[in-house]
Amino acid sequence: MNRFISKHITAPIEAAPLAVFRILFGVMMLLSIVRFWSYGWIEKLYIQPKLFFSYYGFEWVKPLGAYTYLIFIICGLSAIFVALGYRYRMAIIMFFLSFTYIELMDKTTYLNHYYFISLVGFLMIFLPANAYFSLDAKLNPKKAFQKIPAWTVNGIKLMLGIVYFYAGLAKLNSDWLFKAMPLKIWLPSKFDTPLLGQFLHEEWGQYAFSWFGAGYDLAIPFLLLYKKTRPFAFLMVVVFHVTTRVLFPIGMFPYVMIVSTLIFFDSSFHHKLLSYVSGLFRIHKNRFDNGQVLVFASNVKTNSKLVLMAAFFVVQLLMPWRYLAYPGELFWTEEGYRFSWRVMLMEKSGYAQFKVVSKDSGRWFYVDNSDFLTPFQEKQMSFQPDFILEYARYLKRHFEKDGHKNVQIFVDCRVALNGRLSTTYIDPKVDLAQERESFEHKSWIIPFTDEIKGI
Repeated sequence: MNRFISKHITAPIEAAPLAVFRILFGVMMLLSIVRFWSYGWIEKLYIQPKLFFSYYGFEWVKPLGAYTYLIFIICGLSAIFVALGYRYRMAIIMFFLSFTYIELMDKTTYLNHYYFISLVGFLMIFLPANAYFSLDAKLNPKKAFQKIPAWTVNGIKLMLGIVYFYAGLAKLNSDWLFKAMPLKIWLPSKFDTPLLGQFLHEEWGQYAFSWFGAGYDLAIPFLLLYKKTRPFAFLMVVVFHVTTRVLFPIGMFPYVMIVSTLIFFDSSFHHKLLSYVSGLFRIHKNRFDNGQVLVFASNVKTNSKLVLMAAFFVVQLLMPWRYLAYPGELFWTEEGYRFSWRVMLMEKSGYAQFKVVSKDSGRWFYVDNSDFLTPFQEKQMSFQPDFILEYARYLKRHFEKDGHKNVQIFVDCRVALNGRLSTTYIDPKVDLAQERESFEHKSWIIPFTDEIKGI
């Protein structure tokens, strides 16, 4: 144990890999913000809608109207400062807070890679990513270090390993492996893709993609850790993520994962990258090669930081398993589905018609969802129970404010999962206006009538 702690936690290692990660992370985040803004998504997703779906416990996080643009500006500027390593601690805190606020504004836009970025942003608050090849190190040579404790780099590797490995575990289910679902639904529409298109409508091709995807996710962290397989593994990373980017509209995530996995390479590789950057921008890299070693003193502050990091990773290791506390099929109820690295595992479509009943008069009418929701919001709401509940409670407040008394909300909802026929999803006799959001099981979800075996 002592040998393991010394090698992977306390031993001094070159700071260059963490510096490269900081630079690439900041650049990728800046490009993501610029891309999001340029596509008009701030207006479309965070200003135009009338209703925003909230995460449980974060109902207070809402878009700020036109000031929402200011949050994106703060996020973009902080990403620049992170990349430069200028006033790094404040910059990474501001990035984490602004990006996470953006992520929490509307649950409709949830993506695994947004969650990943927030986690990495939080982790980087506690890492000395500005100790080497940064403006902070240049302006204050006393805080410039060529070597840092091993855990500061290995923490990033562990986070990446968790993402990949859990994504692989999630694919070990009967729908993915033995029915090639949902790829069997998605891939045939990509028949015009250059080189790959001719295989995508073939059933064997769909199974090949399913099995390769599971094997890739499970194996890639270990192949990246082993020096002899690392070049081949990185080639696999590039091929895999470029292919998924070509086939699916998943934004910047593939590129973020490609550049992030560079941290697995030896420090000599990162020194070469930084030398190239130095020549490109006429930076004197040798001024940072001072041989100084950053040693965290054994005190309350350092010990608290290590305990916090340990707790952080314990949470990351346990969080994906919380679904075991709920009855029923995970893909159906989605209780414990988010924040567990279950990436592109299901194709779900739904239909939800809400009925508003005045308990006093007995009069009722149906709701036109387009009066309150954007098409994207309505699509997401129609098959996710927490969305359905929040929308029902919103309708109750809206129509009672409009003059209706003692409003009840019922829903006729049908959902199809991974190519199965649609079936009733929500108990139509339950008044959703009386239900409350919580971490408890939603008993008003109609049980799944089929079986999906696996993790």
